Amino acid sequence: MYGYREVKAAQVAAWFALKAGGRINVLKLAKLMYLAERESMAAYDEPMFYDRLVSMDHGPVTSISLNCINGLTESEVWPRYIGGRAGYDILCAEGVGPEDLDHLSRADLRILDDLWHRFGHLHQFDLRDWTHANCPEWENPHGSSTPIPHGRVFKFLDKPNAEYLAEAVLQHRLTDRAWSGPA
Repeated sequence: MYGYREVKAAQVAAWFALKAGGRINVLKLAKLMYLAERESMAAYDEPMFYDRLVSMDHGPVTSISLNCINGLTESEVWPRYIGGRAGYDILCAEGVGPEDLDHLSRADLRILDDLWHRFGHLHQFDLRDWTHANCPEWENPHGSSTPIPHGRVFKFLDKPNAEYLAEAVLQHRLTDRAWSGPA
């Protein structure tokens, strides 16, 4: 998880849950979080929270965050912002409000606001279908999952320096790993 900005990712999830009234469908949240990473890459040449991107049957997702949402990864951070599951919905943690989301910059909030304005009204399966049609970096893995390299996303975002930007993402991870010390 080197380079992954866990607090920011959890706060993005909480932000979307708050916008949805305190609970949001997991599939819809997974799509919105992927689009947040993608839109940050389009606008600022870097991901918002440096997640691993993968193609799954229901479209592209941020895999580390999805594992945290689904409780497949131990985390001390996520329970501060996400209060658990209710069927196919995740709940915002009790007492969390917009003022608690202090790792989100104004630039992040502009992206999140825009995404909510464009997609917040969509049913999760409509949003899934939208990502299938509009995120050409996604490839149907036919029951599995396959990595989506950041360079491929930058390429489909028509970034002329896609390889350089992908290398910067890798360097971010390597630097974080070096500063973290031995495992």
